[in-house]
Amino acid sequence: MIGRIPVLDLGPLVDCGRRPVKAVAGETFQVTATVFREGHDALGANVVLRDPAGRCGPWTPMRELEPGTDRWGAEVTPDAEGRWTYTVEAWGDPVATWRHAARIKVPAANDAGDTELVLQEGALLHERAAAGVPKKEGREAVLAAVDALRDTARPVAVRLAAALTPQVTAALAAHPLRELVTVSRPVPVLVERERALFGSWYELFPRSEGAVVARGEPPVSGTFRTAARRLPAVAAMGFDVVYLPPVHPIGTAYRKGPNNRLTAGPHDVGSPWAIGSADGGHDAIHPDLGTFEDFDHFVARARELRMEVALDFALQCSPDHPWVSKHPEWFHHRADGSIAYAENPPKKYQDIYPLAFDADFDGIVRETLRVLRLWMAHGVRIFRVDNPHTKPVVFWEKVIAEIGRTDPDVVFLAEAFTRPAMMRTLGAIGFQQSYTYFTWRTGKQELTDYLTELSGEAASCMRPNFFVNTPDILHAYLQHGGRAAFEIRAVLAATLSPSWGVYAGYELCESTAVQEGSEEYADSEKYELRPRDWEAAQREGHGIAPLITALNRLRRRQPALRRLRNLRFHYADNDAVIAYSKRSGASCVLTVVNLDPHHTQEATVSLDMPELGLDWHESVPVRDELTGETYHWGRDNYVRLEPGRSLAPAHVFSLRPSSPIGGSPTP
Repeated sequence: MIGRIPVLDLGPLVDCGRRPVKAVAGETFQVTATVFREGHDALGANVVLRDPAGRCGPWTPMRELEPGTDRWGAEVTPDAEGRWTYTVEAWGDPVATWRHAARIKVPAANDAGDTELVLQEGALLHERAAAGVPKKEGREAVLAAVDALRDTARPVAVRLAAALTPQVTAALAAHPLRELVTVSRPVPVLVERERALFGSWYELFPRSEGAVVARGEPPVSGTFRTAARRLPAVAAMGFDVVYLPPVHPIGTAYRKGPNNRLTAGPHDVGSPWAIGSADGGHDAIHPDLGTFEDFDHFVARARELRMEVALDFALQCSPDHPWVSKHPEWFHHRADGSIAYAENPPKKYQDIYPLAFDADFDGIVRETLRVLRLWMAHGVRIFRVDNPHTKPVVFWEKVIAEIGRTDPDVVFLAEAFTRPAMMRTLGAIGFQQSYTYFTWRTGKQELTDYLTELSGEAASCMRPNFFVNTPDILHAYLQHGGRAAFEIRAVLAATLSPSWGVYAGYELCESTAVQEGSEEYADSEKYELRPRDWEAAQREGHGIAPLITALNRLRRRQPALRRLRNLRFHYADNDAVIAYSKRSGASCVLTVVNLDPHHTQEATVSLDMPELGLDWHESVPVRDELTGETYHWGRDNYVRLEPGRSLAPAHVFSLRPSSPIGGSPTP
């Protein structure tokens, strides 16, 4: 049933309010609603946040976003983790109605009696309103207006003016007289820890770190202990999360050789995603990597360096996995009795069996929870879930809800490169983050359209993590764009999305594909050990580690870059140049990027000044955080961005308070 004052079309909503809107502690988001009433009387609206204990915070006044649209909005900021709600309250505003009428009637009135009646009605309304205004917040000013409205000895204009003073206006704006209050249904809001939204990820294969590969000799795998020696360098680049591919025993049946060859040699190590052997399954560690004690050492060392460890959770098995013989009903059997291996045409994964969930759904849920809790007990609080879109959505809903019930700090990242409906639904049912199509969005218009979508309504249920590359994805842009392409994509990912990531080797600009037209790396680390000489690369100044370090440091210093919903695009008159900003409180970052890795590009960037918290006519100093140079920018600004120059073919500006600058360079 509709309320006395209709409150419709609340936003944000996820699945019509059946699932919670997502936020993190300290994140601001806008609540909107359509609010209107009969006739011409004034109305007001506000948002009420209730914390996990049910306590009601100060209500936030709403404003009509565009005059005449009946669409109202206000920004709210939950400040602690847990399950919150918001409601919208709409109400009649009799004082505002009277003010509007009095301003018209009193100056125009020819009937003294009618004028007196208007003023007396105003006195009664202000007297009622004064009762709700605290003494220290303007009650005396409102009562003085009551006295003036009733004082027939004063001129009519003076009596009216007394009720329209700034003091009275401010007091009644903060404590309005509300009638016919109508309250919307509560909308759930799940507020999670900041890592659910913000973080810089680094993916490495522990078996490659410290590995020894010599011609004619069996390769020697790296271990958790040798991989831990790489962690200080990763931390020095400013990463928050170290992500490990599966660390479990690898099957031998149908093991893949280098470059995904169907036959493996006696010393080929196989794919970590072909999980399970006689040494165990998802609850075991590959013997070459060490023991649980070694894994605990790796996690502890990361924690000492202020990083978290994320572990790949791939719910699939090699033919040698213990589940295959213990739970044959968990797999799909073909007409000849064989178990079907995984396929994603044209890709075939002969070394992997996918699970079939419907024969023993509850059993698979129980085993999944057991495995996850085992790794959680060893310090893992982040799981990157491999291909969740190939499993039933209701399965993940049950698993994530059960983990969240006891351990709400655990974060699940969905590696789901699939249809938009599935990606959005995985976010709605509990995944805190998702991989996205960013890797394939390289043009200005497609980036603008996609990021507008992700930072808009979609942000209420799906948080992006912009990986610039993965062991599976080496985009043609990186294959053919040279160092500048790696710089451009790093700047875009680190400043567009609050979470971004790189796969090891990106900082060295590794760009060789297995063949033209493929996105697979040559000599892919998925199938063989790939030790890298990091010390030599650093000595010789190879790669873009300094740029990555600068970006991650800026992300930690600037709260605006730790948010998603605050992204705004600005006009640039060159399709190869993209400009956008993020603002949060006093933090404001403006980024301008040349998307062409091969050529210098010039453009005029026209800023939407109010989006930067500035007036249209203002001119302010901006500091390029990549070069240290300071410029003076106003509404229209010329840029020239040259690939290969300085740290990146981009400007990443922090806006400073207005102050005189002497001798600053002009772009």
